[in-house]
Amino acid sequence: MSHAPQRKEKNCLNCGTIVQGKYCQNCGQANVEPKESFWHMLSHFFNDITHLNGSFFTTAKDLFFKPGFLSKEYMKGRRVRYLHPIRLYVFTSAIFFLLFFTYFVSGESIMTNVDRPATIEERNNYISKLEASLKKDAKNIWLKERIAFAKDTTHQLMSTDLVKTSKTNSLQISFSENDFKTLAAYDSAQQLKPANERGGWIDRRLKMIEIRMNQKIAENPKEAVKKFVEIVLHRLPYMLLISLPFFALILKLVYWRRKQFYYADHGVFTIHLYVFTFLILLLIFALQKAENKFHWSFAGTIATGVIFLLFFYMYAAMLRFYEQSKLKTFLKFILVNLLALAMMLILFIIIIFFSAATF
Repeated sequence: MSHAPQRKEKNCLNCGTIVQGKYCQNCGQANVEPKESFWHMLSHFFNDITHLNGSFFTTAKDLFFKPGFLSKEYMKGRRVRYLHPIRLYVFTSAIFFLLFFTYFVSGESIMTNVDRPATIEERNNYISKLEASLKKDAKNIWLKERIAFAKDTTHQLMSTDLVKTSKTNSLQISFSENDFKTLAAYDSAQQLKPANERGGWIDRRLKMIEIRMNQKIAENPKEAVKKFVEIVLHRLPYMLLISLPFFALILKLVYWRRKQFYYADHGVFTIHLYVFTFLILLLIFALQKAENKFHWSFAGTIATGVIFLLFFYMYAAMLRFYEQSKLKTFLKFILVNLLALAMMLILFIIIIFFSAATF
């Protein structure tokens, strides 16, 4: 509701109708002064998003303490008291990713963690794996050098050394057995093969991605990995948004015999579940950051408990919304999570592929 002063003139600025009250009876626009302060504009924008006149706090309270209740109310048509699911999702996801990228994770922070000195346990595990590989390939000079390097207590073994897989002592990407430095070399090798043995469009695309990534890694490995991680991270919001209708489809398939639930009903349930998940993830990230910064061991324990709370919330929400027995709901809860995990893995692989393609 606008708090701007009402105009003395009675003509609606939007449609020209003579207004009989504060709001135009024809188009609904408030007959208030069009000039407004920046603070009023900002508060009006925030109120439009959150409906701070009561619905936002009512929605938040019922979302947290009554799993599945909001979705059920929306399905029954009781909607005025609550924030619209789409608006709730947009507002919550915007806050989540703003805090996520600002305070919790970035390509730089990940690379800082990768470059830390390895612990004694990590060093010993690394040496054990190298020695096991050396037994299978006793003539491998590179393995012998890496074992000697790792055992040298005067050298600070970095965690990046633990993930290097190339015998040339550099990180490389490979989608096939043959390595080509340029795309032209790959095309030339393809021309020498019979037509029925040449790689198709997908094979050429993968090889192009491989060559470009290896070239950038060779130039600056740390900067290349950092950039790639940042590209992937900034595509996560799109992955979650795309996953939302697929998750609703999973629910539709699992509850296909419940004809009273339309696809949109499953969609609303999914939105409320995602919103709660965003908020819980923020709490988990905050606890983990507190554990790392202040060395609060109990924060990690609480974070683990919150993860279990998330799964319990989903089960309770399904139990209330779909109104089936506890056993049947539990079995469907397991099935939905397995299908959702497979769906997320597929989407993540696609995100990785497109991130590599634009790297």
